[in-house]
Amino acid sequence: MKLFTAENTPAYIVKVFPQASDIFIKYMIDYCCGGSKPLKESFKEKNLPRELILSELNTAYQNWRTEDNEVMDWDTVPLPELIDHIVHHHHDYLKNELPALGEFVTKIFRVHGADEPHLQDLHRLYNEFRTEMEQHTIKEEAEVFPLIKQYAENPNPELLQRIKEANGDLEDEHEVAGDLLKKMRSITNGFVPPIHACGSYHITYDRLAELELDTFQHVHLENNVLFAQL
Repeated sequence: MKLFTAENTPAYIVKVFPQASDIFIKYMIDYCCGGSKPLKESFKEKNLPRELILSELNTAYQNWRTEDNEVMDWDTVPLPELIDHIVHHHHDYLKNELPALGEFVTKIFRVHGADEPHLQDLHRLYNEFRTEMEQHTIKEEAEVFPLIKQYAENPNPELLQRIKEANGDLEDEHEVAGDLLKKMRSITNGFVPPIHACGSYHITYDRLAELELDTFQHVHLENNVLFAQL
């Protein structure tokens, strides 16, 4: 069984071992927007324990493989099918979750904001993230994804150029969304509520952590699989 090394990129590792995303989030290692850099660069930049993380990754991977898990090789999936998966799995999730979770973020800010000042920042960051992702997904579904589907049926240089120009903006937007999530994680102590937190507080933080994971997986598929094939 091949083991991961510091020369591997986070994007590659998550393709081979999807559950590695949990470990990367734990150590705040970017595997979507900045996922093309070798792991050793993240270790150096963040002063992270190299051998500990590699051991954790490889142990988890070996355990996962012994359970006969199979990985979807997204690189082999036709682009139209990959786009449909992104829309139905990730975009639809955002359409349903962003408004509902927004109510919880507002509720805990309203009830606990006077005693927990960071909740004001969380409320602001969340709504910036929500606006960013709502506009982003609309742009993808209305403009970019139809172009990619056209290109899959009829590849030509002019269409490819239009897609690449649009993708540059989309990848910039991915980075903005990722930064907002990182800031939310930082001010909430890794989405860990205080000891005195009520039920709504716990639900909000749990759903924020789920939102973070889904968004990073979503961006990973777009940046490192979909756009990388064009």
